[in-house]
Amino acid sequence: MDWTRQTRFSDPGRHHDLLAALPADVTAVNAAVRNLTVHYRASGIDFPPDRLAEIDTRWVGRMLDLDQERFAGVPLDAPRPEAERVVGCCRDAALLAVSALRVHGVAARTRVGFAGYLTPGYHVDHVIAEYHDGSHWVGTDPGVGLAVVELNPAGLHTAAQAWRSMRRGEIDPSAYGVGPGQEIGGPWMILHYLTLELAHRMGDELLLWDIFGQSIPFADREWSELPAELPSDLTHLDEIADLLLAADAGDDAAERKLEARYIEDPRLHPGPAVRCVSPRGARYDVPLGPAARSRRAAALE
Repeated sequence: MDWTRQTRFSDPGRHHDLLAALPADVTAVNAAVRNLTVHYRASGIDFPPDRLAEIDTRWVGRMLDLDQERFAGVPLDAPRPEAERVVGCCRDAALLAVSALRVHGVAARTRVGFAGYLTPGYHVDHVIAEYHDGSHWVGTDPGVGLAVVELNPAGLHTAAQAWRSMRRGEIDPSAYGVGPGQEIGGPWMILHYLTLELAHRMGDELLLWDIFGQSIPFADREWSELPAELPSDLTHLDEIADLLLAADAGDDAAERKLEARYIEDPRLHPGPAVRCVSPRGARYDVPLGPAARSRRAAALE
């Protein structure tokens, strides 16, 4: 796959030149991203409803629209007051960094999982960026400013890794989620994040609260209303996790099989719309356009 190509989510559109003006350096890109975004929860700022709605911004082009509506013509690395930055989360910081790196011709992608370095004794749902340095993939966390993040339980435990560990009984899934003492987490969240990891891998860098396919039980239920147990037949997700891990290990055949499964299996990809179950309390359908297709197919158009 050509990870230097923008996706429909990472495409900066008319703001391409703003990203191109940033140094072609991961550290500089990460610093610029932290200057552009503010976390809707971790910041501790009580945003009014119209600002909190920014967390549902899927598209990098629209994120940069919001920034430039406040800072017209101001370079992206020029300081912004924290409360005036684009309100978002780890996914948005990671996708902005990926977009900037792709503008500079650097292969980059988002990685979805659970961070072991944010809260002691707990794995917090998280998204980081990953870029290819010419010899191998390197994880980096633009949201919190970590230059290097390993893909393991101490760093980012990818959703595929967490899924396999859960299925083998090697982890306590209750220690995976939004945070200690929070209702949102556990096996259903690991399942949802596995489907998100696949979608991001295939170039559909959805919001963490975009519901589709296998995760549809989330769509119109409160977390406490979900079944106590996961569905019994999850062999297809076991296969997806195995393929993701094999692809990470450099297996090109696994990468191709992931593409095929993503396109062919409606349980695994978003259709023309997703159900947004936003942390701000809103639930609504969002049209995305054509149904899932591979990055390779898009590149041939």
